[in-house]
Amino acid sequence: MMHLFINGLAATTGGGITYIRNLLPHLALYPCVRITAVVSPQLHREVQGFAQVKFLQLQIPPARRFWYEQRVLPAVIRRAGADVLLSAGNFALRKSPVPQILLSRNSIYTSPDYYRDLLARREYRMWIDTRMRAILAKKSVQWADVTVAPSRVFAEDLRRWTGADVMAIHHGFDREAFTRDSGSLSPNVQSKLDKAGGSLKLLFVSHYNYYRNFETLLRSLPPLRQQLPDRSIKLLLTCQLEEGKNPGAYRPSAAARLIQELGLSDTVLELGTVPYQQLHHLYSTTDIYVTPAYTETFAHPLVEAMACGVPIVASDITVHREICENAALFFDRFSPEGLAKSIVQCASETSTRNRMIAEGLKRSQDFSWKAHTEQILALAQGLLDSHRQST
Repeated sequence: MMHLFINGLAATTGGGITYIRNLLPHLALYPCVRITAVVSPQLHREVQGFAQVKFLQLQIPPARRFWYEQRVLPAVIRRAGADVLLSAGNFALRKSPVPQILLSRNSIYTSPDYYRDLLARREYRMWIDTRMRAILAKKSVQWADVTVAPSRVFAEDLRRWTGADVMAIHHGFDREAFTRDSGSLSPNVQSKLDKAGGSLKLLFVSHYNYYRNFETLLRSLPPLRQQLPDRSIKLLLTCQLEEGKNPGAYRPSAAARLIQELGLSDTVLELGTVPYQQLHHLYSTTDIYVTPAYTETFAHPLVEAMACGVPIVASDITVHREICENAALFFDRFSPEGLAKSIVQCASETSTRNRMIAEGLKRSQDFSWKAHTEQILALAQGLLDSHRQST
């Protein structure tokens, strides 16, 4: 039996939570694996109930997380009697007491666009903080025994950045689990969707942050309305563009002002956070999924949209092309006009739309949490065997 220790303290938003909530149920299916997972109390409420998983709940402030991981967590791992460590949050332990797999999934550290964006917004403190974190993320790749990236493109970026070998293992998708919830959307969300009935509904699933490039999406709406004058258009956002309503230190005030300046108050529907288990209900009401992100490592909503039969219009970055292949239309990541043109093409050309839906349904089947879990376990077992042979 192998004892796998998972450090999930950094899984607090977005892709990190999606990863842990999907990985643990599949790991729990293997009787030859014992798991200890350290997670926040919030995440524990979503993933508890697995007999083979022992949870350690810790509420560590983000500012103290790296210190805790480096100074305290090694002793916790030793006391647990773990065989292999899976560090799931971009930063590795410098002196791990057991062989360590690092999951690196944050592309902002290697993104020139992100650093330029921060300077343009005069976010100088965030720019410095990101640069410092990037140093630790780079060293983490060197500290880990193996580093895994969720896409081939990002793995290559990490290789160029660090000079180390990095494996690419796609994150997975489980359509049956994703669509299992038969409940309804909250009355507040449903009422907003009801008001959008008959409109061309565009969906973007994301908390507000800078690298998801909300402003380009908002600027695409006026030219889109000009090109589709006979259609009502609604943009559905799974966030609220208000201070304190999004995780992290990103300030949505510029995006909120842009909505007012462009006269988009009736076009943009801020739904707020929709529980992961209910997202499939939201996709089912959507005509087109859009993403203007200028940097990504995987982008789970792309696979979710494809699996739900929703055509995609995505910024033309290499990760999006790797994940979607022929199931999307692509536009220059900073071109509102290009985004509007692609949406018009998707909405107006029935043959193009049907082809994209068919390609997306087919492509979504290439992603599997079961296959991902098997590859992670094989990697962990290989590290454990090598460690035992050398000791």
